[in-house]
Amino acid sequence: MMRRVTYSFGALALFTAALLPACAQISSQEQSTTPVIPPDARAEKNPGAWEKLQIPPLHPFHPGQPKRIELKNGMVILLEEDHELPFINGTLEIRGGSRSEPASKIGLIDLYSQAWRTSGTTTQNGDVLDDLLESKAAKVETGGDDNSTSVSWSCLKQDEDQVFHIAVDLLEHPAFNRQKLALAKQQDIAGIVRRNDDASGIASREAAKLVYGADSPYARQPEIATVMSVTLADLQAWHDKTVHPNNIVVAVSGDFDSAAMEKTLRDTFETMPRGPAWKDPDIPVPGPTPGVYVVNKQDVNQSNIWIVGVGTRRDNPDFYALAVMNEVFSGGFGSRLFQDVRTKLGLAYGVSGGYSAAYDHPGLFYTTAATKSESTVAATKEMLKDIDELRTEPFTEDEVRIAKDQLLNSFIFRYDTKEKVLSQAVTLEFYHYPPDFLERYRDALEKVTVADVERVAKKYIEPSKLAVLVVGNQTGFGNPPLTSLNLGPDHPIDITIPMPAAMRQQMMGGPDQ
Repeated sequence: MMRRVTYSFGALALFTAALLPACAQISSQEQSTTPVIPPDARAEKNPGAWEKLQIPPLHPFHPGQPKRIELKNGMVILLEEDHELPFINGTLEIRGGSRSEPASKIGLIDLYSQAWRTSGTTTQNGDVLDDLLESKAAKVETGGDDNSTSVSWSCLKQDEDQVFHIAVDLLEHPAFNRQKLALAKQQDIAGIVRRNDDASGIASREAAKLVYGADSPYARQPEIATVMSVTLADLQAWHDKTVHPNNIVVAVSGDFDSAAMEKTLRDTFETMPRGPAWKDPDIPVPGPTPGVYVVNKQDVNQSNIWIVGVGTRRDNPDFYALAVMNEVFSGGFGSRLFQDVRTKLGLAYGVSGGYSAAYDHPGLFYTTAATKSESTVAATKEMLKDIDELRTEPFTEDEVRIAKDQLLNSFIFRYDTKEKVLSQAVTLEFYHYPPDFLERYRDALEKVTVADVERVAKKYIEPSKLAVLVVGNQTGFGNPPLTSLNLGPDHPIDITIPMPAAMRQQMMGGPDQ
């Protein structure tokens, strides 16, 4: 087991004080024996030496694939042995998430994922499980997002049998508790009431609404009324609807023998009856209606600016060229966007962008900046100019080469452990992508040319189809006004939080309801 060594500040000070004289002696000896060459002299002796460095090509990328097992009932199991540490981690990923919850019960999946774990099982309630797992430094958790729910566990190798049994018991025998659901509702409502406190949170939320539509499952938000409408019966109905073996991907990594683990999982899950196959809803992505949209937040002195449109999917053949284009545009300190908006003009504290790609629906194309109120219009104009220049300003060989190097050199660090590779394999399995997608990604990136980047920029970047969102204090925008962007009149966005009449009356000091 890896040991963590800690030092107190006092001990560290004593150690440093004892070490400094020796370091000083070594330093003085080096100074007396080693000639000091001024930087200019070094450059004169060997001009341009750094340009002659030969950087070897990257090694072939062939990540070890986890062992894949498909049971007769349709459950898929992925196993990745890793004997570096005596831990075992597992996840049961279940198809079906918040994009499938009823519009009248938005927030159902979040409440479900909270109350599922805190309620416990028919044999052990959640509080008992907390104490038991804490005594073993183990975890069993439940979660949910827009397309799935999950049960996960983590423990020492010697506790695997017991902790895995708890996870399975939670999967098969949940006992949704009224008090735990009420607590989850209170927590969610507290978050709803505070959701307009943070300007950047408002901006990202409203940007998604502009692209996907306010009522889209990819952008809609829970309200107090929808949260309060969720019942225990709703939680159990969701569980019964989704928890079937043919809708589950099981992934286990850690210090175990694959044959023994396979037998355990087969014995546990192979008798589960197959259920109806899960079908995700078909959700259109209309894209934004062009224009300028404003959230007037009067308690701030800066603006959050988002320029948004529709992105792409990862299975798009142009995904690789778009990734390189995006890196040139907004990939870091050397990107066009950062250099123009922040470095040269100093118009933003932070500026970023992305032509994002989801696995089974289009992501966002976004450009964002945070700037002082009076720079709002100038920063927006410069961002729009940089977007337009993706179509009109030729890409250079150096830009494309550097962008590809950055993507390829960072790529390996996303998959430099067995656990990361397994996590990606689960994602590919979940969305029915080929298992060699990672290898294809690298090969395809290396083949991207300047002509490819210019082609996709002209094909996908359409400034006339973008919307501009500004969250800030409108009185501080100064001159010229937002209308000088020539994108039409401002469209105010109302972010008032709908509140049930009884709650509003109580908050205003009326009689308790």
